[in-house]
Amino acid sequence: MTSTLAGAAAAAPSTAAASTELLIGCYTGPNCKGIGRYRFDPAQGRIGAEPLEVIATDNPSWITFSPDGATLYAVNENGPKSADPVGRASSFALARGAAASRRLSQANSLGDDPAHASASADGKYLFVANYSGNASPGGTLAVLPVDGEGRLQPAVQSLTHRASQADRERQLSPHVHAVVSSRDGGYVYAADLGADKVYGYRYDPARSAERPLLAAPTPYLELPPGTGPRHLLFDADGRHAYLTLEMSGEVVVLDYQDGRLSIAQTVALDPGRASGNAAAALHLSADGRFLYASNRGEDNHIAVYAVDAGNGRLSAVQRRATEGRGPREFALSPDGRFVVVANQHSNTLVVIERDTRSGKLGKTVQTVAMQSPSDVKFAPGR
Repeated sequence: MTSTLAGAAAAAPSTAAASTELLIGCYTGPNCKGIGRYRFDPAQGRIGAEPLEVIATDNPSWITFSPDGATLYAVNENGPKSADPVGRASSFALARGAAASRRLSQANSLGDDPAHASASADGKYLFVANYSGNASPGGTLAVLPVDGEGRLQPAVQSLTHRASQADRERQLSPHVHAVVSSRDGGYVYAADLGADKVYGYRYDPARSAERPLLAAPTPYLELPPGTGPRHLLFDADGRHAYLTLEMSGEVVVLDYQDGRLSIAQTVALDPGRASGNAAAALHLSADGRFLYASNRGEDNHIAVYAVDAGNGRLSAVQRRATEGRGPREFALSPDGRFVVVANQHSNTLVVIERDTRSGKLGKTVQTVAMQSPSDVKFAPGR
């Protein structure tokens, strides 16, 4: 991955021990060959000028980690128009510092354009959301076993849903955009943009290792027609969850109890905007006091909300421009003092200061030119 720093050259981190590592996924092309692993200086909020390594893999549009942080997973968002037309997921033994990461495995995701994945709480499976940009065959949820070394095995389940068809251009078929486990690990939820539903599954590998997902007693949460659920996030204690509605540009607050999600609040990322929305990523601060969500399309802002500690409800704090187009993903630094935004369509990473007390986003610290950044994650501590 080639990066060019915009403006002044990045300051070198003070010491290796004082820095952390940042992983950046992209849509691959001439200037991006896979996942870039960079040093990040938490004192100055700056990304290193050159990658520590580039982990070669096709279209790693979403990256995530095993529960112990040792294994890196990536979806390979391939489809009919890609050089490799087969959707896949890959795993790597994640290195640190000057060492090189090691490729462990790659498996067919049994669907086109995989856009999201997450590991089960026990680390035994990788759940993959196959979005499928084309109406046929449509998106699926795939379940891939993981062996003790982090290697992905052939998928054992592929689940599909019924599209709402509320929007005749985008919802003629299912488009699974995220799959996330509840904090207690007992349920798995698939946000399906094409169905206007979040589907629930009970996770029970003891009953059947070959079919660990069963329909939950409440099989789905229905959202308003044409809103397009995208990404789902549970809070730390698991009593509430947050969901972006891509097509309507909203965030929904959900209450969670005994495997059931219910709608508690809906807020607009850009109040007054009826069209041109494309809600995307959402993340909570480590202390759970603030929620951040990005809106792309004609907006290109991050909305900041204060979270009520009692009921999880949101109140608006700020809207901050991302200084680029298509903020597909972003990440808060481990100490919470910076936010790194991946502006996919303007080919930039932007580092923004964050006030840990007020939650507000401040001045821009650094802008880095990078081809089609799609995901950004700080390496987990071990």
